[in-house]
Amino acid sequence: MKTGMAVAAFPTFARRVTIGGAIALFLSFVFMAPVWALEFKTSPEPLVIETGRGPASFVIELATTSKERSQGLMNRETMAADHGMLFDFGQTRAVMMWMKNTILPLDMVFIGPDGKVMGVAADTVPFSESIISSPGPVRYVLEINAGVAAEHGIAAGDTVIHPAVGVE
Repeated sequence: MKTGMAVAAFPTFARRVTIGGAIALFLSFVFMAPVWALEFKTSPEPLVIETGRGPASFVIELATTSKERSQGLMNRETMAADHGMLFDFGQTRAVMMWMKNTILPLDMVFIGPDGKVMGVAADTVPFSESIISSPGPVRYVLEINAGVAAEHGIAAGDTVIHPAVGVE
């Protein structure tokens, strides 16, 4: 009889373990998602912007695929002052960005296909879903920490030098 009772109780126990396991698995996906975030390629060459005040140099990560551009700097809590992310859209067009899920305030430097800075969106607001539009057709956007563009005097007309920029 005891064997029959143990066997009869097993399905209930198994259901609880299965449901508990499913919940634990779901929670691990939710809380570990940032661990599984995309790994971006860091360029071996610095990106240099020739400004009226002299060159400004940045170590950059490259966002060249649609998936990489969609993630960008979302969920990052820190970024070194001389670092940034270069988005290459693969073609010259109007670009619209936003700050959804982006913790860091950023400057967005809009760059034409020839490497000329077209404009800067300074001090963008973290977590904002407001659209930040390029000032015209661009191919690239460089995201750097907020205030860095002003600190270096980065402005429309400056020239960006990097092997990934100006390549058609």
